[in-house]
Amino acid sequence: MAGIYAPLRAGGAASTSATTAFAIRILLLLTLLPLLLAAFAFVLQWRGGLNDPASSAWPTDRQSFPGMDNSPLGSSRSFFETVPTHTSSSSSSSSDCSEILKGGSSSSFPFFRGWNFDLESEGSPKVCVTTSTSAGLQQILPWLYYHKVIGVSRFFLFVEGEAAKPGVSSVLESIRGVKVIYRTRELEEKQARSRIWNETWLSGFFYKPCNYELFVKQSLNMEMAIILARNAGMDWIIHLDTDELIHPAGAQEYSLRKLLSEVPENVDMVIFPNYESSVERDSIKDPFTEVSMFKKNYDHLPKDTYFGLYKEATRNNPNYFLTYGNGKSAARIQDHLRPNGAHRWHNYMKTPNEIKLEEAAILHYTYTKFSDLTSRRDRCGCKPTKDDVKRCFILEFDRLAFIVASTGTEEEMHNWYNEHVVWTDKQTNLKLLRKGILTRIYAPMSVIRGLRESGVFTSAIANAKQLSKEKSMVQNLSNSTITNTGEDITKPSVKVSESQATGRKILESTIVYEKAVPPMSQPALFKDMLMRT
Repeated sequence: MAGIYAPLRAGGAASTSATTAFAIRILLLLTLLPLLLAAFAFVLQWRGGLNDPASSAWPTDRQSFPGMDNSPLGSSRSFFETVPTHTSSSSSSSSDCSEILKGGSSSSFPFFRGWNFDLESEGSPKVCVTTSTSAGLQQILPWLYYHKVIGVSRFFLFVEGEAAKPGVSSVLESIRGVKVIYRTRELEEKQARSRIWNETWLSGFFYKPCNYELFVKQSLNMEMAIILARNAGMDWIIHLDTDELIHPAGAQEYSLRKLLSEVPENVDMVIFPNYESSVERDSIKDPFTEVSMFKKNYDHLPKDTYFGLYKEATRNNPNYFLTYGNGKSAARIQDHLRPNGAHRWHNYMKTPNEIKLEEAAILHYTYTKFSDLTSRRDRCGCKPTKDDVKRCFILEFDRLAFIVASTGTEEEMHNWYNEHVVWTDKQTNLKLLRKGILTRIYAPMSVIRGLRESGVFTSAIANAKQLSKEKSMVQNLSNSTITNTGEDITKPSVKVSESQATGRKILESTIVYEKAVPPMSQPALFKDMLMRT
């Protein structure tokens, strides 16, 4: 028997040995294969042989600058390319403007790639913004393009001062969807015939200097903007200052157009409560990209929280907010619409149905720079006395700031600014943030930084310069042709008739309506106590 089973034992040992060798080979293959694949992938990546599937989804053709589809310059380069600072117009030669508007070396906000800023054809409702401004490009361009991003189709800019200078206005006029209206004698004559002067709702602001004069001017401009908006087929109109940004919170996406599309059709006007900037240092240069902390509006706070922390929130200032507290409103374009001061709209023939938004807000960047003290002082010729400043400024804080800026030394102004405006106490800030009085909002900052780093602002300036050169060349060629034909270029060939629009009545009514809504402060603590008693 032993002889019979001996071959079997030998065969079994051989089989076991073969199985072991095969297992070793398999283990060796499984060990070496991942290592070889990893090494191969590393070599390919190092040599640039791998394509990013995400990047291949973007169009490879050159894109024009956002909002510059009609620009010869825009069609020749991607708007991610940084435009050299030497191509900017003369109006942007200052260090502040160049630092704020210049493009970055990289595009950290890539979502504008391929973006077409011609938003007029992208659905409804169509939203327009009107403003009266004397600011420069460093403030207007970020403000304007930010609102383009969130869905504003048209801008009606009533310009004077710095904004009316050729180097600034030429840039604004080159941007799609922007209408620039200059404060000419013709405009003033038209506005002098406005029915507003024969009514009482704005009469309390007539014939007073500084802020009162501005308030009347804004109202007259808003009246004309209604006609412009209607002719342009707009659905909604909003009056904003260039130190205000709309924060369209509460919509399904970060879009003002989306927000207004969800408003019921029977609503005529929508109120955006304002949040006020709360700066944390006195060295702010570019508020839109450096300020993220804001004080919430009374309408967005529980009453117990508001009144319980009122003293800590005011920090020995006259009111809860430094300046106004009644926000701004958007109005549907409809018959008999009229302004009701710079903060509200009204209707000549009916009481509008008005709602107040629970989440969206106006972000008001007020006194964000130390230079705002002196700039306000330089725009007004009032005497720095308590009695005289009442003729010039509507709000108490503006009066105090004007007196300090007019009578104090540089050191005294800095001390006053840090004490009354800058939020330097981190413990107080943290407490009010936890309680909801203060809040952090980063979306506008991210959008504007992305626009700047993508070269949008510098491209707008370069585009305007290019268009100006081409226009000058065409004009020179035209003049040369006329001269060669022997015509007298000093005399117009066609007699210009008077505009028939000067005799048109804007609206017709003889009824006296409620007074304009002036800039107002939030409810004060003592007023609420009196109401409770």
